[in-house]
Amino acid sequence: MNAFTAIMVPEFLGTMILILGGAGVVANAILPKTKGFNGGWLLINFGWGLAVFAGVYVSMASGAHINPAVTLGILASGAQEFAPGIEANFGNMLVYWVAQLVGAFVGAVLAYLAHKQHFDEEAEAGVKLAVFSTGPAIRSYTWNLVTEVIATFMLVFVILSFGNAPVDLGPLAAALLVVGIGASLGGPTGYAINPARDLGPRIAHFVLPIPGKGSSDWGYSWIPVVGPLVGGVLGGLLAAAVA
Repeated sequence: MNAFTAIMVPEFLGTMILILGGAGVVANAILPKTKGFNGGWLLINFGWGLAVFAGVYVSMASGAHINPAVTLGILASGAQEFAPGIEANFGNMLVYWVAQLVGAFVGAVLAYLAHKQHFDEEAEAGVKLAVFSTGPAIRSYTWNLVTEVIATFMLVFVILSFGNAPVDLGPLAAALLVVGIGASLGGPTGYAINPARDLGPRIAHFVLPIPGKGSSDWGYSWIPVVGPLVGGVLGGLLAAAVA
């Protein structure tokens, strides 16, 4: 198996499962007439954590990055490999990013199909967008960016402090880390902490025929991309410095 296939297949599938579970729990908690309606913030936190747990297991062969910020953080740390047999270089990083973004898009479409009847119900446009992508509680691009940088720094630094990739941290530990970040730092922005997690589903929201969906909020969309990438680099650099 060449490096392209070794990266693309597990990262695509792992990120797809991540978003199917993550967007799915948000849909269950906030869309009208679901059995989980009004399930609350902690249901969403734990649902995303368990989605990470499943995504890490599925993508173990590629190091279970399922997040461009993690891949970039590993490269910034000076690691020689992204996963056993996969060289850490710019070209391979781009393959990870493509696989993650496409997997996130497909996972969001599957979450939409699973909740199709509930998307067809009347609800605020912002509620329907929130199933797919993040948004700020208080809109301030500067401080929203700071929040995403800090939260993603915590994610990547902790992961790399345990090993070279999320697979070394372990699926359960990675899941609990994401639950903890959501519970502690998720309130201001919804804790994207993953550019693919936000951008792929936002594109899905843009193209899907969702009644009354409104804007995809492209004006905010750069925050959950740039913030996590900066946080990933900082986490990778500090992990290398203290190793």
